Amino acid sequence: MRLKILTVDDSKTVRIIVKKSFKTFDCEVHEAQNGVEGLAMAAKINPDVILLDITMPVMDGVEMLTKLKSDPTLKSIPVIMLTAEAGRENVMKIAKIGVRDYIVKPFKEEVLQDKVSRVVDLRPAGEAEPVQKKIDDPIDILVVDDKPAIIEQIKSGFSHTPWNVHGVSSTGEAIDFCQKNVPDCIIISLSIPEDAAITLFRIIRSNAKTKYVPLFGLSVKTAIEEQQRAQQAGFSTIISKPIDFEDLENKIGKAVNLDASGKYFKMDGTFMTVKLPGTCNAGVVNDVSAHLKEKTSEAVNSGISNVVFDAQEVKSLNMDVIKLLLQSMKMCRDLSLKYALAGNAQIKDDSRKFEESKDWIFCDTVADAKATL
Repeated sequence: MRLKILTVDDSKTVRIIVKKSFKTFDCEVHEAQNGVEGLAMAAKINPDVILLDITMPVMDGVEMLTKLKSDPTLKSIPVIMLTAEAGRENVMKIAKIGVRDYIVKPFKEEVLQDKVSRVVDLRPAGEAEPVQKKIDDPIDILVVDDKPAIIEQIKSGFSHTPWNVHGVSSTGEAIDFCQKNVPDCIIISLSIPEDAAITLFRIIRSNAKTKYVPLFGLSVKTAIEEQQRAQQAGFSTIISKPIDFEDLENKIGKAVNLDASGKYFKMDGTFMTVKLPGTCNAGVVNDVSAHLKEKTSEAVNSGISNVVFDAQEVKSLNMDVIKLLLQSMKMCRDLSLKYALAGNAQIKDDSRKFEESKDWIFCDTVADAKATL
């Protein structure tokens, strides 16, 4: 999958320089000339990284960044700010909103390429893309934490997956591990003494073998300063303790570029089941929606004519889930597929509170739903 870079700048010259800088890499560069256009484009293409100018008409970079970080579906997109020399201090002030890095104008192409390569995996154009792993394929996760209980907790949290979790307690052990086996993802406790997490991050990023391995920082939710320093250093994302394992699993899957469709879509005989997880937040809804058209087409081509939407584990119904189900039902009708819903008592009760879903009928089980088709 080609990388998508979004450059938001009112200067056409800067946008041209950005496009030229990445011409030899396997990526697409999309453009916007102000914050309003930038937000619309970000929602449309879901870029891998955004290059955001500070001073722009209509909506400046600070306002766009603030809105971006308040949107659950866009807040995880890494942002690199572009600023004039005089605006350097301003960038440092707004870093707490969620800036990954910044570049001072005018800049050389090599500097831009280097900064972006620290955030995403820049591959030369024409280079073969690695085979995409599926969500149920084994991957190796290295956890660096001086507290054995945390390592055991993470191992237990992923015990339902085929993922291999390896734990070490020091930077030296982590470096030794990475020299022998390159993990798919590394989780580093930010509370390791003597600023060791940042030091380890820099060592891993400076090694050609591990340069592009996703690095997650693990931190207590209230340690804001610690988290800001990790974000500025370039950590892929920050995970808060206590750990939400469903959220962490989704973030690892995305960072490692796992095909997550098998987590939601199952095909059996003449049925396709679309299973929604317990915590069905905006990120999960986007993930399911992204695979919906492809999987539905695959089902039709396989001779499947019935679809069951399984919401039995969903804790509560919200507008994101309702919109997803409305979109899914319309697609089924357009393709002449029969469909049914399965849900728990809470979902049934919630559905009656919304105009869009008040007439929906949920069966108690998937088996009951299949029997109606």
